[in-house]
Amino acid sequence: MTLEEQDKQYVLQTYARDYTNFVKGVGSTLYDESGKDYIDFASGIGVNSVGHGNEKLAEAICQQAKNIIHISNLQVIEPQAKLAQKIVELSGYDMGIFFANSGAEANEGAIKIARKYGETKFDNKRYKVITLEHSFHGRTITTVKATGQESFHTPNFSPYPDGFSYEKSIEDVYSAIDDETVAVLIELVQGEGGVQPFDKEEIQKLATYLKSKEILLIVDEVQTGVYRTGEFLASNLYEIDPDIITLAKGLGGGVPIGAVMTKHKEVLSAGDHGSTFGGNYLSTAAGNAVLDVLKEMYDTGVIGETLLYFSQKLEEIATRYENLFEKEVGLGLMRGLRAKSAEIQTEIIKRSMAEGLVVLKAGRNTVRFLPSITITKAEIDEGFKRFETVIGTL
Repeated sequence: MTLEEQDKQYVLQTYARDYTNFVKGVGSTLYDESGKDYIDFASGIGVNSVGHGNEKLAEAICQQAKNIIHISNLQVIEPQAKLAQKIVELSGYDMGIFFANSGAEANEGAIKIARKYGETKFDNKRYKVITLEHSFHGRTITTVKATGQESFHTPNFSPYPDGFSYEKSIEDVYSAIDDETVAVLIELVQGEGGVQPFDKEEIQKLATYLKSKEILLIVDEVQTGVYRTGEFLASNLYEIDPDIITLAKGLGGGVPIGAVMTKHKEVLSAGDHGSTFGGNYLSTAAGNAVLDVLKEMYDTGVIGETLLYFSQKLEEIATRYENLFEKEVGLGLMRGLRAKSAEIQTEIIKRSMAEGLVVLKAGRNTVRFLPSITITKAEIDEGFKRFETVIGTL
């Protein structure tokens, strides 16, 4: 039985898989079972923030695994407390943190905080959450409903929770607010929705307005957080002060972890929320190592140099191949090329894999790039060399 046959017989087929079998990774280079190398411009959909086989991360995981992997949250967990402090200090916000296992769980936690805030803060309960079209917030029943893409709201999984609405633009949010609105949930760069950033002044204006109305601003930074856009958080880059921020993906460097940050530290009481695995020894030891690696890179200017270099390479491609791409989009190392058709997008992604380059698909016909933050200039050069080989044949 081949690996593909084994997968198809025993694993639920919820993914349109490619059956390249990767067996090793070094930095931003992957190797399959035949020894062929691939430049990784996807990093596990923005998860492998410090690359593959990072020695500091691997050492932290190994050392922690030799001592304690997991003890329940009924006891204090030292690396969890340390990671919470690091996140808060790096963010610059006065917040408390709840640890989960994924971005969807983090967004669930954010919605629960907002709902209790709406129940306890006002005389008349507020519970409605406004999100935006093209948004993506997770795959649980609630976060699917929060996602502003109709294709996710299939009747197969109905009925869905009430209290969510979707607006076409930031400007439309204002008229959608009523006396039952408790929060607005947004991504500052819509990842799955086409790597589309919002205008900074527009976001700042919204944040100020919501604060004046005591409506919570929830920023989904599952994909934008942990230096992906250049600063520790995209919220820092946009110079806003959210009520709640969610993190996941790059925080653990590949070990499952999610986090909810909130300035409303007293909203949840003991028993209101919990997670068996959330914030355990292994995941938070990994998170501490990841942040140590990336903070040093940020402080020495390496992250800024990498972002600029990657951006320049992408701009060159967009300029030279106007026949294939409408424009480049995104921020930092969360980037995309908006293809002129879905057919072009699909063909580029397929041919890239054959050429030894891993890139991703996103909405609005976007070819998406989410390389590790530790990617080297040599890997960037080789990746774009292979990318040009691919698009030069179209």
